[in-house]
Parts: sequence; structure tokens; C-alpha cells
Amino acid sequence: MIGTNDEAKMPATTSNGVRQDVDGPSASGLRRHQATVFAERYGLLVIWALVILVFWVIKGSEFLQSATFKNIFASQTPLVFLSMALVVTFTVGEFDLSVAGTLGICSMIVAVLEVNDGWNIVAAIGASLVVAVLIGLVNALVVVRLGVDSIIATLGMSTLLLGLANSLTNGSPLGGVTTSIGPWTNHQLLGLPLAFYYGLVLTIVITYLMAFTPLGRHMLFVGKNREVARLAGVRVHRIRFGTYIAAALVAGVGGVLLVGITGGADPSVSLNYLLPAFAAVFLGTIVTMPGRFNAPGTFISIYFLTTGIVGLQILGVQPWISNVFFGGALIIAAVMSKAAASLKLSDTRPRSSSGNTSSQYKEVAANAR
Repeated sequence: MIGTNDEAKMPATTSNGVRQDVDGPSASGLRRHQATVFAERYGLLVIWALVILVFWVIKGSEFLQSATFKNIFASQTPLVFLSMALVVTFTVGEFDLSVAGTLGICSMIVAVLEVNDGWNIVAAIGASLVVAVLIGLVNALVVVRLGVDSIIATLGMSTLLLGLANSLTNGSPLGGVTTSIGPWTNHQLLGLPLAFYYGLVLTIVITYLMAFTPLGRHMLFVGKNREVARLAGVRVHRIRFGTYIAAALVAGVGGVLLVGITGGADPSVSLNYLLPAFAAVFLGTIVTMPGRFNAPGTFISIYFLTTGIVGLQILGVQPWISNVFFGGALIIAAVMSKAAASLKLSDTRPRSSSGNTSSQYKEVAANAR
């Protein structure tokens, strides 16, 4: 037949008029795509390795020694718990500025009850966690039930908790907590304290929850579109309500672990944790799961940022540089998170405006079962 060979070589045309080769993407194009995906998901790990290399070149063995890496990985468990509390709230589209205040007040309650009032350490820990749950409950009532803006409500709660924490000891740090709690946090396992593994386990649990359970999928749907999730049968208010309580409880456990690690409590400690936690959470959105708040990315980001701070301290940089470092990291991370989310959105298949809500409803309804 005339033109058979030419027709066989003609590119196919999709329904939207886009020409596409019949033989599919070229090998070089596929490799470029794979390289792009790898860079998006694991680029921060490469940068982390380069940061370590730079500090090693500058300071040599003074940086690249076991004591340095123990310092990096052994002291960040409270920050891990605080950051995971933020991951939970951000996933459902909520904003909780009070988690650092919850961590601070819970650490103070444990120390004051045990040292000043003579409580058993287990009872003191239990009381602090009850307070954490009550804080989350109040946040949920104000934000979810009364409809107050989450930033305003939790900022007010954070300020309130900071004042209450200072009132317990008139603003003074309190030490002398019983050593019975120390082995549960500071005992060494494979060269690292047990507290590090608590943070690792929490990260794994949250990752599993978000990826493999109906509750995790519902949380993601609520964060993407509350109205569509509600129409699909997801109990949006209940999930938002529970998220605030869960975040406060996780932050409270972080405060308990902080007491065990340091052997005391400082009423102003919350001021030192909030900015690093936000920086780590936003930086985590460009690692492993670009454009999404996620636990493993946040975990990696915490120790990436800590490596930078420890390295700068070894270089003899003034202490104020940590605020500059974390503040700059938060701005850069927020910009990169926005870019990653925009890139992910641009890669999705376009939908007509008339069918957008309907298709979202069908997607959520199918996964909500």
C-alpha cells in the first residue's frame, strides 16, 4: 500500500492534541527523568555529605571523629518529637504554635513535682502528660469548635504556657531530678543514647500511619481539601480535633525526655526549640516526598541542620549564628517547599474546571473506604 512505511513512522497523537512518539520516551529522556526524581527526593542527603566533607577539609580530624557525631545524634530527641508534632498538624492543614510551649511546660511540671513537691517520678510524668492532653483539648475546642484562626489561638496558648512555666520557679532553671529516669534516656546502645531510638521509632510509626492506614489517608485528604473530604464521608472535625490532642501529647513526651536527658528543666526552653522545629519540618518537604510534610524527610532535616550548627561551633563561630542559621534555613526551606509543591502540581494531569470537584470527590471516596 502507498505510504504504509511513512504512516508507520508517524508519531501518534493523544486526545489533547499532543504528539507522542509511538516507541515511547528515549533512553536518555528516561535517564534524565530518573535523575530528576532522585535529585528531588535525595538531593539533601548529597548536600549533607558535601557539608560533612567541607567541615572535614577545614578542620580535619577535629570534626570527623566519633565524639562529634555523637554530639549531633545524641542531643536532638526533644526536637524530633516537637517536629513530628508539627508534621501531624501540618498534614491536616492546621497550624500549631503551642507545641514548643507544651514541651516546656511539661518538662517543668515533671521537675517541679519531683524535686520541689516530692512526687514519685512516674506520677510526675503522668501528670505532665495529662496536662499535655488538656492543652491539646483546649486548642481543638478553640480552633475546631469555635472556629478561631489556628495561628492566633495557638500563638496565644504558646504565650500563656511560657508564662505559666516561668511562674513555677520564678523564671529560674530547676535541676536535681532523680537519676532513675536517666537510664531510660541516656543509656548507650550502639554508641547512641536510647533517646535517639525513641525519636527514630516515632518517625517510623508516623511514616507507617500516613502511608499504610486509613487514618493516615484521611488526614492527607483533610489537608488537601476539607470540603471534598467531608462529602466523601471523612469525619473532618474529628480528625482535626484529634490531631491537636495527638500533637500536644507528642510534644509533652518530648518534654519528659528532655528532663531525662538534661536532669532538669528550664522554663524558657520552648524559645529555643520552635524555630528549629519549623525549619526542619519545612526543609523536610523537599526530601523523600517532595511537596508534602512527611516524617522521614523531617527526621533527616533535623540532623542535617544540626550538623551545620555543630560544624560552625567547631569553627569557633559566635553562638548567635544558630539563630541566623535556623532563620535562614526556614526561609529557604519554605521557598523550596513552595517550589516543590508547584512542580508536583504542574506534573499532574490537567482537569477541566467543571469536573474538578467531582473527580476529587470520587478519588477521596474511593480511598476513604
